Amino acid sequence: MFFIPGELIAILTFPGIIVHEFAHMLFCRLRKVVVFDACYFRVGNPAGYVVHENSSNFTTTFLISMGPFFVNTLLCLLICLPAYMPIKFFDLEHPLSYFLIWLGVSIGMHAIPSNQDAENVYEQAKEKVKEWNVLALLSFPVIGLIYLFNILRVVWADLIYGVAIGIGVPSLLFG
Repeated sequence: MFFIPGELIAILTFPGIIVHEFAHMLFCRLRKVVVFDACYFRVGNPAGYVVHENSSNFTTTFLISMGPFFVNTLLCLLICLPAYMPIKFFDLEHPLSYFLIWLGVSIGMHAIPSNQDAENVYEQAKEKVKEWNVLALLSFPVIGLIYLFNILRVVWADLIYGVAIGIGVPSLLFG
């Protein structure tokens, strides 16, 4: 594998970062959690963020933290699927199709929550599992997968995920 600076990856996949932060914001709004500050994209570390109040409701914490997984994955599929169809079925290689595939894959690349998101869920899950909260119990393997995935970013796991959702799923559906 080869190394590409994070800032360059962020610039090339900026739509995914914007959607990732939008997803956090969306679930904050849906769950009526106050947002103090938000940056949808910048060249720097982090490339985007949403600062919000803490919630004692585990479902709220889980949804805000996992929001990018749901929103980015769904948008990746919904954008790439219609772009894939003309290429696959009609051998129509239009630039718009490739643009949409780039857009969808760049959004899909940023679907996995950050380690900070996993930490937020973990800290609250430790307490809520004592109350027999089923979602808290089920969140532990998810948290582990988030940490593992974030470690595997050094070998392009985020790109592999985006391609798998944006190109792999449509090719499985329509062979």
